[in-house]
Amino acid sequence: MKSECMTYKTIILSLFLTTCFSFLSCKDDPAAQTPSVVVSSYLSFQSSSANQLQVTAKGSSQYELKTTGEDPYVSLAPLSVANPSGNVVFTFDYQSTKDISSLQVFFASPVSEDRSLKTGIILASASWKTFSVDLGADIKKLDWGNSGNYLRLDFGNQGGVVIQIRNIQLRVRNASEEALAKAREDLIASDLLLESNIRKYLAANYTSQITEVKAGVSAITIKGSYSGDGTFSLCEVTPFEHLTQITKFQNVTALNSSSFSIDIARFVVRNGFKYDRGLSKWVIAKTGTSSDEVVAHARYADQIVSVQNLPAQKPTGRKGLGGYSAGRGFQTDLDDLHVSSATVNVAFTEFMYLNPRANAIEHTYGDKTYYFDKVRVEALDKTLQTTQSKNIVVAAIILVQKASQCADPEVGKLLQHPDFTSEGIYTMPNMTTPASLNCYSAALDFLANRYCRNDNSYGRIHHWIMHNEVDAGLSWTNMGEKPMLVYMDTYVKSMRLCYNIVRKYDENSEIFASFTHSWAAAVGTKYYATKDMLKALQDYCNTEGDFQWALAYHPYPENLFEPKTWNDAKATFSQNTSLITFKNLEVLNAWIRKPENKYKGIVKRTLWLSENGTNSKTYGDQDLKEQAAGFAYTWKKFKVLDGIDAFQWHNWIDNRLEDGLRIGLRRFPDDQTDPGGRKPVWFTYQAADTDQEDSAFETYKSVIGISNWDEVRYTGVIQ
Repeated sequence: MKSECMTYKTIILSLFLTTCFSFLSCKDDPAAQTPSVVVSSYLSFQSSSANQLQVTAKGSSQYELKTTGEDPYVSLAPLSVANPSGNVVFTFDYQSTKDISSLQVFFASPVSEDRSLKTGIILASASWKTFSVDLGADIKKLDWGNSGNYLRLDFGNQGGVVIQIRNIQLRVRNASEEALAKAREDLIASDLLLESNIRKYLAANYTSQITEVKAGVSAITIKGSYSGDGTFSLCEVTPFEHLTQITKFQNVTALNSSSFSIDIARFVVRNGFKYDRGLSKWVIAKTGTSSDEVVAHARYADQIVSVQNLPAQKPTGRKGLGGYSAGRGFQTDLDDLHVSSATVNVAFTEFMYLNPRANAIEHTYGDKTYYFDKVRVEALDKTLQTTQSKNIVVAAIILVQKASQCADPEVGKLLQHPDFTSEGIYTMPNMTTPASLNCYSAALDFLANRYCRNDNSYGRIHHWIMHNEVDAGLSWTNMGEKPMLVYMDTYVKSMRLCYNIVRKYDENSEIFASFTHSWAAAVGTKYYATKDMLKALQDYCNTEGDFQWALAYHPYPENLFEPKTWNDAKATFSQNTSLITFKNLEVLNAWIRKPENKYKGIVKRTLWLSENGTNSKTYGDQDLKEQAAGFAYTWKKFKVLDGIDAFQWHNWIDNRLEDGLRIGLRRFPDDQTDPGGRKPVWFTYQAADTDQEDSAFETYKSVIGISNWDEVRYTGVIQ
């Protein structure tokens, strides 16, 4: 995702294992803090390898670096002898005039994204600080460290930074680093065991089953049956518990009949909160002396009784905008472009607080009151009131900031996932404790209560996109590097939590899962394949009850900078294609229409292309023409694919913080020639789905190299 205030991701990053431990000291004298460890000789820069970077030697083992562009990097001199096996901590002292967005370390040769790691931000400092990162896992995995191997260092993505750097070295771990490395290894082992248990659970064949769970206003009705000898119980599993890790269930109801229908109170005071048991899932277990045996798949609520009757609303057309905000200007675009759908970024941690404060809106959930900054909330109101007034269907993208960026540090402590690592732009919400769960649930309840109302007084959110591009989770929805099923287990909990809260207010809301353009292959070595994640989501629905989730897919061209998407080599017309881009949208359309992918096997799931567009490399005439041609090509394919419901152009306006992309319909707002000016693609987008479409698109046939629009469409069988 490229929100208007962040760097985009798809110059794909191959990221660091589970925890990328960076140790930054604020003391002025790093020599006084040097660990008592054996140190290798200092490493030196190979100045001739520098790119957009001036390297000047300033003395023994000390250098001055000046970045001159958006891709500054330099290699270290190759190893003259093999790196000692224990030397795994890469460290140096530095000063910097500006923050460095990240340090990306390539383990060469070769230099490739899948042989690299990327750390978090390196903070600006006028005094000497020490930076350290543990490379041990990557050195071992990549078999790096032989004579002739070298490291390439990429210093962020902006020019005009002056960095003083000295004493570059690889050294052995100190005691605290050894402890962290051991903790990392233990976490990996624990995650692998959890993955194995989840896989067995999803594949299990049980003779007992829970057939229905209905969450009413004040009670929950659970129906099911069990077979076999022994004592059986209906057991509750809260979101902060892992079903496969429970040995003895705590919240149980005895079962006295093999076929049962039980009503239980929906709300109960537990762990200091008034807990909504409509968020739990329910399972049958056979009671044992020291441990209980699960004898059925768990089941979430199939029905959630709504407290009101909000009418369903569908887009009147298929064109939309991504990352819309009333504060971005150019509001006439909503009408001029015939927009009928939009996505809106909602990072609620920007305005949520645990304690009372001036000018705040109070919201009580679980018998605890939370506080939301009135100014920030009213800005969101304005955006959603604008879209509602124009009958635009909105999907809110729910984002949870890392703790260091949250408006309230205490909210950050509760909601940052305990395994979050520094390379994450956002965090997977922490749902591992009652307090964290209640805080996250309160935020969702506040949003649903405010923006799913019969009077639409604050505007309306119709659907909910849960987080961003989870197949690239290590970057965009981070909970550390996890096995895919472990990651999906948490993601499904977050989707279900939102679903069960929102459906109380709007029985028509759908919960969207968000993915990049990956399909059968991941876009990075430490990411996941979208197709595998969708299969896991289906497995959860097949075993624990289906819910009305939808798909928010981002089919950018193979290379985001290259608008000539018809040349995408990795986009093939097969369900085993590596990527789904604009070139092979037919694959996605075929997938969404398969009966096994429908809600309860009957209803086609909603599919939005919720973040996508083509780029203009420059504002030169040819580049602008190719950008518009890329869209024209895409639209002529898209318009005949009835399995895809909407197309949200993102980013709406060119953004300086997107790694040099010019992917908007409008120019940069600070462009010196034509600030925020409409690009040719703006007019092409305007003409799409109107009487002017064919005449407006005609000029782009020659750019694509076709004489008839039928040539862009694939009509073969997709298998």
